[in-house]
Amino acid sequence: MRISRPRLAGLLALAFVFVLTSSVGALAQNQAQTVLNGQQLKIQGIVIKRHADSFRVRDINNVETVVALTPATVVRTHRKGIFGGGKTYAVSYILRGLRLQVEGVGNADGQLVANLVKFDEQDLRAAQALQATLDPVEDLAKSNQARITAAEQNEQKLAGQIQENTALANQAQASANQAQATADAAMKSATIANNRINGLDDYDPVRTLTVYFKPGSAVLLLTAKQAIDGGAAWVKTQNTKGWVVEVVGFADSSGNTAYNRSLSERRANAVIGYMVSKHNLPLQRLVQPFGYGESKPASDNTTAAGRAKNRRVEIRVLVNKGIAGTTD
Repeated sequence: MRISRPRLAGLLALAFVFVLTSSVGALAQNQAQTVLNGQQLKIQGIVIKRHADSFRVRDINNVETVVALTPATVVRTHRKGIFGGGKTYAVSYILRGLRLQVEGVGNADGQLVANLVKFDEQDLRAAQALQATLDPVEDLAKSNQARITAAEQNEQKLAGQIQENTALANQAQASANQAQATADAAMKSATIANNRINGLDDYDPVRTLTVYFKPGSAVLLLTAKQAIDGGAAWVKTQNTKGWVVEVVGFADSSGNTAYNRSLSERRANAVIGYMVSKHNLPLQRLVQPFGYGESKPASDNTTAAGRAKNRRVEIRVLVNKGIAGTTD
């Protein structure tokens, strides 16, 4: 039986549109029909999906029914006339796009178990033509989808590798920064230690206390003791790490040079004796005392007031930069 060209074109167009719209879910309003168990039913429509043992039919009202095939299912064409018998086909001839009629009974799964499937041979030819057209297109679509999926997976894999490499780079940078910080701290400690060693002979003055004596005398006056007591009380409130005490004696120009030097040394020793005996000054805090005599006068020796200022002992509190850790 030959199909007229206009009819074939119409059937192909109808089936093609129907199959494509069902494949992309464009007709989301379609309703699925559940056939009651044991229900006798006859439906008519177009095959939109085909599986090994079943197919899905959509009728003119867009109601879809799942049809189950069994070994007892009869597949044939419609009878022609009163005496014309239909031609029998295998179930494999049930193709997508085929317009057909199904008679059967419902099962427990809500499917229609087909007893009889009938169709027109012209509709079969149209479905076969449609199948030949769609198969290459679908194969190409599946191939493209596989390539797209592979590309997406590669892109995700590459993104993961970039993220991992970025994390490794950040970790390496953090380790480098930590190493640099450790090196900087070590260098700073070494520099401080070196400066402290170099600063063992480097002193800064903290405070100078001056006490005065009578002419030709190395005896501490009451005012001198009171001044020393006040200085000792102040020292106890301070952090004395690295502190030393330098005691230096002086004299006016009334005697000769040798006498004045000896007198200035005795004056220095008198002050040291008082600080050790009265205030328990540790001897290791003392710098070797010295007497300058009349040299390095604090004032003019030509006047009585000036000579009074020169008969003195200077108690100098110094801090060792290296020990105190104050070197830069």
